[in-house]
Amino acid sequence: MTFSLTVAATPGFADYALLDSGAGRKLERFGKFVVDRPEPQAMWNQALEPSVWLRSNAQFKPNKGEEDDDSGRWRFDKPLPETWPIQVLGTTILCRLTNFRHLGIFPEQVPHWEWMIDRIKETRGERPRVLNLFAYTGAASLIAAHAGAEVTHLDASKKAIGWAKQNQQVSKMGEAPIRWILDDARKFVSREVRRNRTYHVILVDPPKFGRGPDNEVWDVFHDLAPLLRDCAQLLAPGPSSLVLTTYAIRASALATHALVAECMGRPGALESGELAVIEQSAGRLLPTSMFTRWQGIDAQA
Repeated sequence: MTFSLTVAATPGFADYALLDSGAGRKLERFGKFVVDRPEPQAMWNQALEPSVWLRSNAQFKPNKGEEDDDSGRWRFDKPLPETWPIQVLGTTILCRLTNFRHLGIFPEQVPHWEWMIDRIKETRGERPRVLNLFAYTGAASLIAAHAGAEVTHLDASKKAIGWAKQNQQVSKMGEAPIRWILDDARKFVSREVRRNRTYHVILVDPPKFGRGPDNEVWDVFHDLAPLLRDCAQLLAPGPSSLVLTTYAIRASALATHALVAECMGRPGALESGELAVIEQSAGRLLPTSMFTRWQGIDAQA
């Protein structure tokens, strides 16, 4: 079997832009603030003048000797607000500088969010149900709810769920049908299978390594396959769908493509490739992660 890998790229949106990249860094605008963060895959030269980079509001510096780690600290000339809002696909997300270089949203996910909205709109006969695993600060959950879905949001971090609930409030979506679940993804999904629950869209965005709320160990190479097999049982009959995104692992999209194909166990359309952000300065595509998307076939169509 042969197939072509897909590049799902976004130019950003009104409140986000990749201004420039290069020399292992990326220069981004989140709302009205510009940040300078490490990006090992930006192997080329920076296109903008150094003076532009020096005007950024904050720069993330990895801990000494840990350039390959996400941990470090932010440096800035003037204090930034603790949080500030940005708008994306009808929702409001609060950005915050964290000690792990992230700001609470992954803009490269926009193609997935738009694809998810299309799948939600295709659901017929009942309210769409979305399961968002490893859901972090809830951008995808809020976007799904805004599109009309009933959402189950799961994360192992109480702090991340608290941040997601703040995003719900500032989005003025307090009445949105979202279940907030603090749990280990594997345990929860297994219980949902026993409960005969089904979902029309499942989002799986796991870390390489992590721990559950009761110190359960997650290793993507050991735990992803059984999790996906359970997720396959949770997908509703007909045109349901699953999105898998993987970051910073020593594997190829070819590997996740084959894994998802094996785990689904029923006919469906499958595509795999890379997510990327289109840079404003020189139009280069900055790769961020691998993905595989599966969409079931409606037998009655």
